[in-house]
Amino acid sequence: MSGKQQRISVIENIMRTEVIRSQDDLQKSLSNKGFEVTQATLSRDMKQLKIVRAHDGDDRHVYMLPEMTLQEPRLPGALPGKSPVEFSGNLAVIKTRPGYAMGIASDIDGHAPDEILGTIAGDDTILVIPREGYTRIQVRNALARFLTD
Repeated sequence: MSGKQQRISVIENIMRTEVIRSQDDLQKSLSNKGFEVTQATLSRDMKQLKIVRAHDGDDRHVYMLPEMTLQEPRLPGALPGKSPVEFSGNLAVIKTRPGYAMGIASDIDGHAPDEILGTIAGDDTILVIPREGYTRIQVRNALARFLTD
């Protein structure tokens, strides 16, 4: 793998695992991983990856890969036409069809990523309790593996 391909792969990983609010943040993260790049090179890499600047739901902006913003994953028991994950403060709520919530919550709890402390489920609603220090986007991305198209 060439140096550029390695750098692109590292940038993709950074974008999926860190909150990047500026090109400077991304440049510093790359530097911490052993990749010293100029701002011009970084801009070309970001353009190649089609990285976009988007609102993060916390009244701030972040840089994201296009697949992180364009499609909302669908839950197997999701209600049609609704986003499966909504937030109230730092808590996430997932609305499902009746009877689905407990099974999905059990799966989330059984394979909980670092971002998720735990869940509480009813018949058609799951309360997701995130750990401190994670943004809504990070929580939504952590939940994405439990949500399907």
